[in-house]
Amino acid sequence: MELKQVIIAYKAADAQSKSWAQTCARQLEARDCKVLMGPSGFKDNPYPVFLSSVTEKIDLAIVLGGDGTILASARQLAPEGIPILAVNVGGHLGFLTEPFELFQNTENVWDRLQGDRYAVQQRMMLEARLFEGDKINPKPSSERFYCLNEMCVKPASIDRMPTAVLEMELDGEVVDQYQGDGLLVATPTGSTCYTASANGPIVHPGMDAIAVTPICPLSLASRPIIIPPRSVVDIWPLGDNELNTKLWTDSSLATSIWPGQWVRVHMADCVAKFIILQEHYSFYQTLREKLQWAGARIHYDNNHRSN
Repeated sequence: MELKQVIIAYKAADAQSKSWAQTCARQLEARDCKVLMGPSGFKDNPYPVFLSSVTEKIDLAIVLGGDGTILASARQLAPEGIPILAVNVGGHLGFLTEPFELFQNTENVWDRLQGDRYAVQQRMMLEARLFEGDKINPKPSSERFYCLNEMCVKPASIDRMPTAVLEMELDGEVVDQYQGDGLLVATPTGSTCYTASANGPIVHPGMDAIAVTPICPLSLASRPIIIPPRSVVDIWPLGDNELNTKLWTDSSLATSIWPGQWVRVHMADCVAKFIILQEHYSFYQTLREKLQWAGARIHYDNNHRSN
């Protein structure tokens, strides 16, 4: 990998993340690399400035923070095809990040990258857009939104907790109506996040599939469903005249949904590319460690693997 122009984004308002970003910038600039650095957070989105200010391709994005910081980078950088080195610096769970221990010797990391001693993991993304008008010839009424985890159609109000009534079509066929807190349309990556909390399925990130999960449905018959990756999911809010229903992307507000509009979700044309430094990366090990599954805590003397 060439390191001629690199983005460094760090978790906003986190001193440790900022300090490591500054260290990385000094080291890379000493290697004749141009560095674009800035904070990323709820009120800070450095990526549009980064992308609009460059004339040559960006070789790499180094993102230092937790999963929320990584999700924001994927939404912005995946459509541009920029690989991401995500490191858990100042984060909590760290589901999407490389362990900090592998990153501490940063000079060795740059040597590994320039010597092509790493792997690249591609993860599926979703794209959503609002439409209105005739179903045969729908008119787009919003920009395109991307997510790495999930699209969520869910109402929000300052002074009350409104119930959502949503009708879902799959490839033009009505499948179900959901009454409850909302509906999640998730990637395999997102299946371990909000979808898992809503009792949805956990899907291996090596698969291309879409998981649709109702959030706290009022009917016990409403169940999660796994659908093929090329499916088109249309979600229609019903009976909402107060503009409560909104589209959320990776838990960030994308847009409000006006009466007469619906949300169309499908697999994006782009993928998120993550740099893997671990020599023996295992999704199952991540599940054991991050979700604290019993297999990581209970050990028996008569375990057959020790015989």
